[in-house]
Amino acid sequence: MAELRTDPLTGLTVAVDGRRQARPRARSADCPFCPGGLEAPEEYRVRRFPNRWPALDGGRCEVLLYAPEHGASWATMGLQQAEHAVELWSECTEELGARPDVGYVLLFENRGADAGATVDHPHGQAFGLPGVPPAPATQLERSRALGRCALCEGPAKELVVAEEGGWRAWVPEAPLFPYALRLAPRVHLPDLPGAGAAGRRELAALLTRVLGGVDALFGRPAPYLLWVHQRPADGGEWPWAHLYLEINVVWRAPGTPRYIAAGELGSGMYFTPLEPERAAETLRGV
Repeated sequence: MAELRTDPLTGLTVAVDGRRQARPRARSADCPFCPGGLEAPEEYRVRRFPNRWPALDGGRCEVLLYAPEHGASWATMGLQQAEHAVELWSECTEELGARPDVGYVLLFENRGADAGATVDHPHGQAFGLPGVPPAPATQLERSRALGRCALCEGPAKELVVAEEGGWRAWVPEAPLFPYALRLAPRVHLPDLPGAGAAGRRELAALLTRVLGGVDALFGRPAPYLLWVHQRPADGGEWPWAHLYLEINVVWRAPGTPRYIAAGELGSGMYFTPLEPERAAETLRGV
């Protein structure tokens, strides 16, 4: 069973589970996510199932397969398949969030070995957390305290990379990684189910567009960290919750990782070598 431990000095809570150290690393020759593989014995369009190596107990960790093709990605799978993948996100949000032991559904993706992915096949994960975790809780409290939603205000125009219908993608004003993207609906929508089918189609189109641009910029599939923040699933109203996605490319140049340094972790301040406006201009041009 996973054990939640809180550091008495920092207040940081960590889920400790020694079983996860034995997780296998699978590449294309033995991919468990390809049709006919260990986790996908039948043909599928998209698929979700309980994680065999969960970070949380009780079936609250799921794997989400975006496409049956091993080499597919958001950039290459095509708009229709991308729409199916976003619908899978929404379905998981609703069904996992309906559980009484889940207060927050975190959708996320580690793409590529440099981003920590143990399987190359296009996939993401979902965690059904018992409560609102610190990162979204801090953002929600900040909006409440300020009495305004920063996502509704929108970014400066020089940071905008692309727009698709009611959605916009931009480089954050103070990113942790040189090439980072934030995607959000222009209007105040709380979660993926609330975005509606049309809104989710627009998100799928924007994802294929901007991540295609990222891969084109680096000249190869670029590793990244992606997560989705949305309204908590604990039954509260959460009027400040505004759906958005965060994408951080873990390279600062092709094949060159951007490492989080000791001075950054030790201080809680982060340093980026590229102006966000310049990153946005570069991404707009690919």
